[in-house]
Amino acid sequence: MRVFLRVLAVLLVLLVAAGVGGYFYARPLLETGTGYAAKNSCSVTLVAGRDDPDTDLPSNPLVPLITGYVNEAGRSSTSQILFTLSTQKAWYTPDFGCTVAKERPSLGSATKITADLNPLSEAPVPEVVPEVDAAIARAFGDDLPSSRAEALGTRGIVVLREGQLIAERYADGFTAETPQLGWSMAKSVTNLLVGRLVLQDRVAVEDTGLRPEWTDAKRAISVDQLMRMTSGLTWDETYALGTPITRMLYAEEDMAGYAAGLSLAHPPGAYQQYSGGSTNILCSVLTDLADAPDADLPRQQLLAPLGLASATWEADPTGTPVCSSYLWATPREWAAIGQFALQDGVWAGDRLLPEGWMLRSTTPTKVARSEERGYAAGWWVNRQADGSLVDPALPEDTYWASGHDGQRLYVVPSARLVVARLGFSPEVEAEDLRTVELVADLVRQGAGG
Repeated sequence: MRVFLRVLAVLLVLLVAAGVGGYFYARPLLETGTGYAAKNSCSVTLVAGRDDPDTDLPSNPLVPLITGYVNEAGRSSTSQILFTLSTQKAWYTPDFGCTVAKERPSLGSATKITADLNPLSEAPVPEVVPEVDAAIARAFGDDLPSSRAEALGTRGIVVLREGQLIAERYADGFTAETPQLGWSMAKSVTNLLVGRLVLQDRVAVEDTGLRPEWTDAKRAISVDQLMRMTSGLTWDETYALGTPITRMLYAEEDMAGYAAGLSLAHPPGAYQQYSGGSTNILCSVLTDLADAPDADLPRQQLLAPLGLASATWEADPTGTPVCSSYLWATPREWAAIGQFALQDGVWAGDRLLPEGWMLRSTTPTKVARSEERGYAAGWWVNRQADGSLVDPALPEDTYWASGHDGQRLYVVPSARLVVARLGFSPEVEAEDLRTVELVADLVRQGAGG
């Protein structure tokens, strides 16, 4: 019996050691999950002002194991595995949103933003145009069974024509004042931020030698290549545990530094691969050139001049804006961004972007090899470099911003049309979002004009 107990004790020790060892091996992966959860609950609650953050979590086997809470008084959110493991914390800073970090970040002062320069902020609710209303109803899935409409996940649609608000609709629990996360639509807005600094002669799209540690072949990477996703840096934009995109967003304090430190998989300019890392590197370059605290750069240069008073562009712990992913704005503000692009950077009578900036930015990328269909300089475009159309249902001059979980912002210059669609659609394929059909219907209808 004594021998048996000793053997049992040894086995228990080995099992505990294996469990501890396995946990520490898996800890970096688990922390991307708890980081995601902490950041989500903090932003949904304290930036968007909602009380249902769990409805914005993806379907993942790890999610049921995650526990957490939001400390509204302390302005933070904490998430863990089974109450104790892989703890991650997100901190809320007024005007700068939530940041995943070990300690509360110091992000500096924020430029004050008023809505005076945004004509959409106080625009009256438009009168219903039956044809437009019917098209939007289809985009909300009104013709679908309730379970399928819920899965479609449309939360807000705003339609502009000739700069005028002609239609809008919101899901239950959302209003015209509810900020919504655009995810990778922020990449397109980053293109506008670059244009602001180009206009001021602080940067040129041809500039190279962008990071001091890039003393090897990376020195040839240009601003334009970072916008067009042709930097050649190793990347994987798949939202799964442990991939570069989730590690960068939820386990790295210096997101741009992490991405910049990855190896070259291809010579700069030779291969196009979608990369949130490239966009965050780009914003680290911009913050080094601007006369503003790093986190305040988007507010000073873009959000304030456009009067986007509800918008929040969140930063990483170093203060660099997370230009790949973390811009919150109301649907009307997203539509205003589209209108600003449609007007080639003229807003409230002032030119804020170089003349012809949007034509250049929406010119398709010519590259030897590409993984993407119709990606230009931060914007997706319908007409590809070979002249073919990504979607024949849309006018060839259509371009758009596209974000994770079904975020879309369409601009159709020939129809003077802007359509913003926000939602949560993780289980819906892009072609099933019904947004293309909505835009095509509005073009055919003359957008109710």
